[in-house]
Amino acid sequence: MTPLKHFAQYISWLSIDVAIGAMAGMLFFEELLGASLHWPAYVLLGMAVWSIYTIDHLLDVRNKELPLSPRRAFHQSNWKPLTLVLSMTILIGMIGAFWWFGWGKELQLTLVLTGLICGSNLLIRKIGPGWMKELSIAVFYVVGIVWLPLLRSAGLDLVWQSVIFLPMYMGIAFLNLLMLSFLDQDEDRTVGFFSAALTLSPILLIQLIRRLAFGLIFISLAGFILLSSFYRPFACIILLMALIHYLTFFQKGLNTERKRMQMEVSFLLPLLLYFL
Repeated sequence: MTPLKHFAQYISWLSIDVAIGAMAGMLFFEELLGASLHWPAYVLLGMAVWSIYTIDHLLDVRNKELPLSPRRAFHQSNWKPLTLVLSMTILIGMIGAFWWFGWGKELQLTLVLTGLICGSNLLIRKIGPGWMKELSIAVFYVVGIVWLPLLRSAGLDLVWQSVIFLPMYMGIAFLNLLMLSFLDQDEDRTVGFFSAALTLSPILLIQLIRRLAFGLIFISLAGFILLSSFYRPFACIILLMALIHYLTFFQKGLNTERKRMQMEVSFLLPLLLYFL
């Protein structure tokens, strides 16, 4: 493996690509809603998303002795240093949030949202079907990245044309998680991880993935054609993200890690809006 591929693999294992993708998603909604955010908001979001994903990975591999994928084996073998870095990230993030927001309405509402997300995820893990985990993560992921742009947007920008991109982005996140669940189903079944692949048959899961992908491609293409010129770049980005997911997932000859990395890279496409 070349040094560049080795570096990219660690970026993926550490969920750094996911954190950067969330920051790109915040830019998507900042531009869409006409909000005005500064760099601390992006840094804090990246730290929060990385912390949530790292907590999830560390909880998954704790006390697991069965064979794990290279990604999960990495988290298991580096459990202590990752826990230390995670603790420092959470502490710095809390201090940074208080320093930047102050004890105002935005921080208070954000803490309430965080509590709702954590509580809902715990409840779904206990009593919900597997697919609810993927759906809830997709919903809360998009709510998290749109939260500040929504709070700081001008009321005039909250029209139906901009609001329809919210469920579309949730659809992309849900599609990504369903695809990853399918790719990881053997390990999830062996080790007992909670996922959609454990409650849906492979045929039903593939059908759901195809229908969701085709639906997103059709809706984003319709948006590109029918909406005004301002919204076309946003529709184009959703369309490209859906196409990359579909073509990557159904491409033969790619291993699971390669498919995962290519699909996660698609979440960086909103960064193109910075140059438009």
